[in-house]
Amino acid sequence: MIYRQFRDLKLSALGFGCMRLPTKNGVFGDVDERAAAEMIDYAMKSGVNYYDTAWGYHDGKSETVMGKLLSRYDRNSFYLASKFPGYDLSNMGKTEEIFEKQLQKCQVEYFDFYLVHNVCEMNIDAYLDEKYGTLESLKKLKADGKIKHLGFSAHGDIGVINRFLEMYGDYMEFGQLQINYLDWTFQNGKEKYELLAERNIPVWIMEPLRGGKLAKLSDEDEKTLKRLRPDESIPAWAFRFLQGLPQVKMILSGMSDMAQVADNIKTFENDKPLSPSENDAILKIADAMVKKSSLPCTACRYCTSHCPKGLAIPELIGLYNEHRFTGGGFIAPMVVGTLSEDKKPSACVGCRSCEKVCPQQIKISEMMKDFTERLK
Repeated sequence: MIYRQFRDLKLSALGFGCMRLPTKNGVFGDVDERAAAEMIDYAMKSGVNYYDTAWGYHDGKSETVMGKLLSRYDRNSFYLASKFPGYDLSNMGKTEEIFEKQLQKCQVEYFDFYLVHNVCEMNIDAYLDEKYGTLESLKKLKADGKIKHLGFSAHGDIGVINRFLEMYGDYMEFGQLQINYLDWTFQNGKEKYELLAERNIPVWIMEPLRGGKLAKLSDEDEKTLKRLRPDESIPAWAFRFLQGLPQVKMILSGMSDMAQVADNIKTFENDKPLSPSENDAILKIADAMVKKSSLPCTACRYCTSHCPKGLAIPELIGLYNEHRFTGGGFIAPMVVGTLSEDKKPSACVGCRSCEKVCPQQIKISEMMKDFTERLK
């Protein structure tokens, strides 16, 4: 197992994400504890020492299951992470109350790592609002020894992350971002990574396989990669890409069965980051994947000056591309949900004035209509 040094800790470079544990009959909230126990046992014996859960994972059952399974091991043999669920605004102001419940569910007296969860457009104002006392509560819990290391996770855009760091950055010991070779450009992963690097904040990675989308590629793309590394699995390429980022200390993978656990652990037996030419090859594949399903907006903004409703058309196209490529997901609905009704895709009147000046000849009005339907 590869290990990374974080302060005085030796962390396994592969972390066990507990959002996609095996379930019974496909019911998300019904975790198959026996199968999960076998996976955790294998991971522990193989040197994985970092386990990441959260209040809402598996409909609230992940923390309870992980508490039960990890209680079989010496508390000093693993590092446990959980998060304050600020994705639900009704939780604001309840930081310490929820935290104590999380300790009980996980059967621990402290969390090695604790995160401000899912900093995004929807909750940034509430997170930064001092009336809720979020930061002060977390600082108190840390001073009391109940939080060993404090960090944050973010799905918001770079502007949102920057706002968060401007106020809370001095207290954040690590930041967890969705970064993979596809989102390196598609979701501005490179810029987000560099933002944390500039502040010397170690990076934790989530969604390294993009929810499984990078676990299998087209036959043509797989042949390209096999020519470069014949013995490397396709999922391993995603991990190797991340191993080449010096600021990355932790790569989390949400594993659902024993085969995934075994394959990931095999990959992390050796540190084999991509060469510059291999890096170029994988990014070229990612670029082609995105272009196949994305509208070719260049954000020239000619359209916005011709929109009678003042819609942020390039930004909406970017969200549409994300939503269509992912096949749904929560990011686009989350961001669009923060917009006023007169700025949502549904506000488009279909006048096509924007289309007359679009250099890429994008049928924007049709996109707005389709986006509105997809968000229902």
